[in-house]
Amino acid sequence: MRFDEYTPEGFQEKQESEQSNYEYPYSHYYQTGGGTGSGPHRGSGGKWVAVLVVVGLLVGSAALLRGELDWAIFPWIDSLEQPEKEDAAPEKKPEQTQENSEPDIQEPTGAQAVNSSGATLQITQNPDIVVTEDDGKETAGLSLQEIYKKMIPSVVSVMSTSNTTTSTGTGIIMTEDGYIITNEHVISDAVTIDVLLQTDETFSAAVVGSDEASDLAVLKIEADNLTPAEFGDSDQLEVGDEVAAIGDPLGIQLRGTMTNGIISAINRDLTINNRTMTLIQTNAALNSGNSGGPLINNQGQVIGITALKLSSYYDGSIEGLGFAIPISTAKPIIDELIEKGYVSGRPALGITGEHLPTAVRLYYRLPEGVYVSEVDPNSDAYAKGIMAGDIIVAINGVQVTTTDQLEVVKNQFSAGDAVTLTIYRGGEQFDVEVVLVDKAQHSEN
Repeated sequence: MRFDEYTPEGFQEKQESEQSNYEYPYSHYYQTGGGTGSGPHRGSGGKWVAVLVVVGLLVGSAALLRGELDWAIFPWIDSLEQPEKEDAAPEKKPEQTQENSEPDIQEPTGAQAVNSSGATLQITQNPDIVVTEDDGKETAGLSLQEIYKKMIPSVVSVMSTSNTTTSTGTGIIMTEDGYIITNEHVISDAVTIDVLLQTDETFSAAVVGSDEASDLAVLKIEADNLTPAEFGDSDQLEVGDEVAAIGDPLGIQLRGTMTNGIISAINRDLTINNRTMTLIQTNAALNSGNSGGPLINNQGQVIGITALKLSSYYDGSIEGLGFAIPISTAKPIIDELIEKGYVSGRPALGITGEHLPTAVRLYYRLPEGVYVSEVDPNSDAYAKGIMAGDIIVAINGVQVTTTDQLEVVKNQFSAGDAVTLTIYRGGEQFDVEVVLVDKAQHSEN
C-alpha cells in the first residue's frame, strides 16, 4: 500500500487484500505530495490546534502502516518483530565472477543496424579555401550560398515516434551507405524512427547505438549513393570564426533552415544530466528541432553537432546562446557506437537509489541520504554487502541527499575506479570501498 493511497476507510481493505507483493512507495508519494485541508480556525490558538491535529494524523497513519511497512522498507530495523518472509538481501554476498560478456542491446525497429562495419567518422583538415571576388579581393572560405549548396544534401529530418508522442530533430549523413548522426535525446524512447531526405524520400531507421551521457546517437538506413557531409577539425576553431547551422527549427515544416553567426566561446563546460560536457558556444540561431544538425565552418565542413539552446526560465527571452558538441569530442564516441552499439567505460555503482521523503525520514529518525532500493547482483557493491534498505549518506566524503548529487560525484570517475560510500544501517554508519562497474553491462538508474 502506498502512502498517497492511504485513507482510514480504505486501509483495512488494503491490509487484507495486499499482504504480498508490496510496492516500494516513495516515488509515488514524492510526486503526488501531501494534500491540504480546510477548517475553522481563529487566532494563534486555532493554528496550534491545526498543527497538533496534522501531527497526530501523521503519527497515527505511520503507526497503522508500520507493522506492514517497516520490514519491507528497512530490513535492518531489529527493534520490531521480523515478518515471516525471505530476506530482501543476504548479509553476506558471494564473490561475483564478472565475465567479459556483451550487454544486451535492444533490437531496433525498421532497418537492421549493422555493427562492426568498419565505418568511421573521417575528419578532413581545413583546406584554407580562398575565393577571389569580382572586385579582385580575396576572402577566405565559401560564401553562405556555397556553404548551403554543399551541405544541404547531407542534412536529414529525423522523426521519432514513442508510445505517446512524435517528435522531430535533425541528422547528418555520415556515409553514403546510410549511417546518420544525431542527438540521443532526439531518438530516446522511440518505438519507430523515420528519416526524411532532402529528396523527399523517407526511410525507416535503426538505432546502431546511442549514448545518453554524450547525447550522441548513430542511425542506419538502407540506402545507397547518399551524399555524406565533410567533417572538419574542431580543434582549430577560434572565437570569432564564422559558422552556420542548418536544421529543422520547430519541425519539418521549416526543414532545411539555415542560420549563421560566429563562435562565441570554445571549451565551454556545462553540466547536463549530471555530467559535465565541453561544448562550442555560438550565437547562430538554434531552436527546438535543430538538435542533431550540423554547425558548419566557412569551408562547408561540419565542426559541431548542435545540441541545445539556453532559454530563460521566466519568459524565454534569452537569445544568442546555442551550443554544439565538437567533432573532435564526438568522433571517438561515434566510432565506438558503430563498432559496439554502446560506449564502454561509463561508471556505475550497480545500485538503484531513491529520494527519501522527509516525513518518512523524520518518523524513522533517519539521516538525509539516498535510499538503496535495489542492488545489481553482478556489481561490486553487492559483493561488498550493500543491501536494499541501506542509505548512502556520502561518497568519497561528499555528503549526498539526492540521486542527482550522487551521480555528479560518481561521474567524475571511470569504470574500474574505486570510491568510498558512507552507509547508514541500523543506527550505525560505516564506510565501504566499492569498485565502479561498466554501466553498459550493469543496471543502474
